[in-house]
Amino acid sequence: MALEAFARHGAATRSSDEIVHALLRDDPEVRRALVERFGAEAIGADGADRAAIARVVFNDSEQLQWLEQLLHPRVVQEHSKWQQELAAAPDHPLVAVTEVPLLYETGADERFDHVVVITASPEVRAARRPVDDAREQRLIPDAEKVRLADYSYVNDGTLEELDAFVADVLARLTA
Repeated sequence: MALEAFARHGAATRSSDEIVHALLRDDPEVRRALVERFGAEAIGADGADRAAIARVVFNDSEQLQWLEQLLHPRVVQEHSKWQQELAAAPDHPLVAVTEVPLLYETGADERFDHVVVITASPEVRAARRPVDDAREQRLIPDAEKVRLADYSYVNDGTLEELDAFVADVLARLTA
């Protein structure tokens, strides 16, 4: 929702989760490594079987660490390639926004000029998607993320309120 708001206001946008999904679906080296580690059942008709892999890695910290070591460098590489392509374009955007769910947890904040943290109350989060307790336990508390961020917003309101926040951030970044 927030990434789409940035796109509506003219920012180039990219989701790290989408990069991961593409790697799991299309990257032959990733798929080969997954089969070696988890067996043939790790691959489905459309690439890696994310649900099958999630059942393994979110219950085993060693397996999760292995998967992150496989994917995170490739995500960084894809993101860097995207940034270079944007910069080389004759009509490059003034702002590029990347959604990174585990930004502080992975140390990825060091790669960005500014950080915008969008949070929501636990009730709103639960209503938007099922809560994965194992994943939630790995996350830095929202209050700490807000403290570290350049901009923050609690996304419990309307789409119009989110758009107003995003417009303000982009105005400040391009001033």
